Amino acid sequence: MADPAHCPRPAAEAPGAGPAARRPTVETHGLEVIAGTERKGTPRALFWPWFGANVSVLGLSYGAFVLGFGISFRQALAAGALGIVFSFLLCGFVAVAGKRGSAPTMVLSRAAFGVRGNRLPSVISWMLTVGWETVLCALATMATATVFSRLGWGGGTGTKAAALVLVCALTVVVGVMGFDLIMRLQTLITVVTGVLTVVYVGLVADRVHWGAVEALPEGSAQRFVGALVFMTTGFGLGWVNAAADYSRYLPRTASGRAVIGWTTFGACLAPLLLLVAGLLLAGSSGDLAAAVAADPVGALTTVLPTWFLVPFAVVAVLGLVGGAVLDIYSSGLALLAAGLRVPRPLAALADGVLMIAGAFYIVFVADDFLGPFTGFLTTLGVPIAAWCGIMLADLALRRRDYDERDLYRPRGRYGDVPPLPLLLTLTATAVGWGLVTNEAARWLSWQGYLLGPLGLGGTSGAWAYANLGVLAALALGFLGTLTLGRGRVRRQEGRDAGHPADAEDPAG
Repeated sequence: MADPAHCPRPAAEAPGAGPAARRPTVETHGLEVIAGTERKGTPRALFWPWFGANVSVLGLSYGAFVLGFGISFRQALAAGALGIVFSFLLCGFVAVAGKRGSAPTMVLSRAAFGVRGNRLPSVISWMLTVGWETVLCALATMATATVFSRLGWGGGTGTKAAALVLVCALTVVVGVMGFDLIMRLQTLITVVTGVLTVVYVGLVADRVHWGAVEALPEGSAQRFVGALVFMTTGFGLGWVNAAADYSRYLPRTASGRAVIGWTTFGACLAPLLLLVAGLLLAGSSGDLAAAVAADPVGALTTVLPTWFLVPFAVVAVLGLVGGAVLDIYSSGLALLAAGLRVPRPLAALADGVLMIAGAFYIVFVADDFLGPFTGFLTTLGVPIAAWCGIMLADLALRRRDYDERDLYRPRGRYGDVPPLPLLLTLTATAVGWGLVTNEAARWLSWQGYLLGPLGLGGTSGAWAYANLGVLAALALGFLGTLTLGRGRVRRQEGRDAGHPADAEDPAG
């Protein structure tokens, strides 16, 4: 049965349409499959949204975050690079599902979880994306206030309130407008932030003291693993649940390897370069590293000449907004997939209201940023890792494109609430939460309950902060599905479709 919340929709804009037709309009696509006439472009175009969303100067702050695990520069560089590349490679694989099914990520997930069983991971996905967009908007607000304060223009409550309104309004408007405007904005953000970030790195190069960086002591293997997991959850694992939302507009004939390559390359390039610069800066100054924990972006202004503060504010806000825009777009889609029956723009608008409330709390109420942020990443990172493992194994087992109509029919080949994926998700999450700890977030003190029974030293032992639970959840989801789900996928693909694989939009 078609979902009435997501139709009708306007006719597709034909490639090569005139300028008037190419003006940005509000995208009305919701959860429906993108019709064949609207699938356009090449995998190379995926570079722009992924680079624009990850070129944020927040990448510099991750240098201080990862050194905070008590490891050396070389260990931090290895942990950061591995975490970034591995996690975005996961995004690349999930993005292949988008071109094979031409639907949002959390709709394609129904093939693995069932049409209504998929509501559980959709709710988790929604929570993660709303959390990320909230964090990014709050950081953009705090950075603006810090710049204004250093310039003597006032950085108090009034400035923060005005910055919060401006940043959130821009994010909500672009998120509501949808795909076409997002793609255009990300291209602009990529160019502007890319150039200004290079200038920033050049200006602070003299602040690097290699002797201090080289003197950082080596950390234990457990601390290295903890840093690796943190970087994995802080980068690609925060995007996997939205990785197919942009590749769904590609033709089915697009190369899967190219989709993986351009997604991974576009997402990794800026974070890898920014990580190196951030590690060198934080390793050179303990004071800067400590300040980053309180104001991750604003603290970076303390090493800048005054004349570059305004350009820095531009690059900081644009970079953070670029990520927030993709999040609010995908959070709206996840909310629809969770069962809310409203048009996509209204779902994005509702998420925007929550985002504003959350950003207000972070900016004006919360005393600490890094503690709650780490707790948020790790806690939601566990079930998302479980979902990612199941989704990737299910995708690897499939030999055909998704059946478009059955993605929307509880009685179709994908089923309604199949027990296996839900049991795997709950089991992997329970195991994962038992293997992570969050000391800085007291409300998460119940986690880590398996560290003692498994002989890993308990919640105060050497493995307490390695956050093995994220990797365990990913592995359990993947291997469990690969082992136990093969027969289910074969039965699904053995059924007669009864309609063309590239049929017209089933939700319209």
